Amino acid sequence: MGKVISKSGPVRALGAMSGTSLDGVDVAVLETDGLQILGFGETGYRSYSSEEREVLRAALGKWSGPEVQAAARVIEAAHIEVMRDFPKVDLIGFHGQTVAHAPRLQGTLQVGDGEALAAALNRPVVWDFRSDDVAMGGEGAPLAPFFHHACARYIKAERPLCFLNLGGVGNLTYVDPRCERPEEEGALLAFDTGPANAPINDFLLARLGLQMDEGGKVARGGTVETGALELFLAEPYFSRMPPKSLDRNDFPEMIGLVTELGDADATATLTAMCAASVAQGMEHCPEAPERVLVTGGGRHNPVLMEMLRVSLDCPVEPVEAVGLDGDMLEAQAFAYLAVRVARGLATSAPRTTGVRACVGGGIVSLPEGWVAKAS
Repeated sequence: MGKVISKSGPVRALGAMSGTSLDGVDVAVLETDGLQILGFGETGYRSYSSEEREVLRAALGKWSGPEVQAAARVIEAAHIEVMRDFPKVDLIGFHGQTVAHAPRLQGTLQVGDGEALAAALNRPVVWDFRSDDVAMGGEGAPLAPFFHHACARYIKAERPLCFLNLGGVGNLTYVDPRCERPEEEGALLAFDTGPANAPINDFLLARLGLQMDEGGKVARGGTVETGALELFLAEPYFSRMPPKSLDRNDFPEMIGLVTELGDADATATLTAMCAASVAQGMEHCPEAPERVLVTGGGRHNPVLMEMLRVSLDCPVEPVEAVGLDGDMLEAQAFAYLAVRVARGLATSAPRTTGVRACVGGGIVSLPEGWVAKAS
C-alpha cells in the first residue's frame, strides 16, 4: 500500500459524517497527530434533498439489493460534492451511511465506496471503520469515544464527565480524563442509550409532514403518557450491561405505543422516552460524572434538554459550553480516527464496543500515483 502520511507530527484531516437522522453530510477539518487535538479547522454541511432522503430511507434495514446500491450512489455524490471545497487536507475520514446494523447477527453495513472518493478527491481516504471491530467480537459502535477522550483532555477536564450524542440514536461516553490514553483501563465506557431523534422525526414526518420537532414546539404542547413510557422502559435492552449498540430501527414498537395519542402528546412521550433511556444509561457510569455535555441535533430541542436536566443528577449543557462544536463533533471524530488508522493506532477498545482487544479498524484507499509527504 505504501506510506499514507508521515509517521509523526500534525496532520490536517477532513472527516465526514452522515448520521441516522438522515439530514445531511457534516464535514470538518481537524489538525491532530492521532493522539492530541492540535486545532480545529473549517467546517461544511450539505443537506439531503427530500428525494435523496427517500432513497436513503428505502435502504434502511437492507443488506444488499438495488435500494442499497442507490443509497450508495447518493452518499458518494453528496460527499464528493461537499468535500471538493476542502482541497488543502492530507487525509479524509469517510464514515459512509449506516443502513443496517446487527453486530451479533449479520454485522454492520455503511454504504459508500472510499475508493471512489479517493479517486474523485485525489486524497487518501480511510473508510469502513467498523467491520474489523465487529469481526473481533465488538459491536462496531459507538466509535466516537476515543475522540471524546481527546476532547476531554483538550478542554483540560480534571474529573470524569460524559459526552451524550443525540442523533437518530443516543449514545453516551463516560470519560475519565485523568487517564492519559483512551486505551487505558478505566479511561472510557461507551454505549448506545436508546432511540433519540429518529422515532420523533419519523413520527412527525408521517403525521404532520415535518422533518423534526424544531425548537420542541410540538412536544411542548403535549403531555407525557406514563403508561407508554413504562412499557418502553421494560424493553430488555435497557437491562443489558454495556458496551451495547443499536440500529436506527431497533425499537419499532415505540411508534405503536403512541399511535392512539394526539400529535402533541405522542411527540412529548417519544421525547420523554429518549430522556428516560439516557437516565437509565447513566446508572452504568463507574463514577458520578461532573457534567454531561450534549452533542448532536437533540441539544437544539429545549424540551428534551429540560427533561434531561430534571432526570440527571449533574449539570447538562450543550458542548458549546466548553467551546466545542456540537454540529461537527462526529465529523471531527472521523477525521481523528482516520489519522489513528493511518498511523496504526487503536480506534476502539473492550469498554467502548465490547471488542475482545483494542483494534484499529478501517480500509485506506489511495488515489492512483499518490505519494505521501516526507516524514
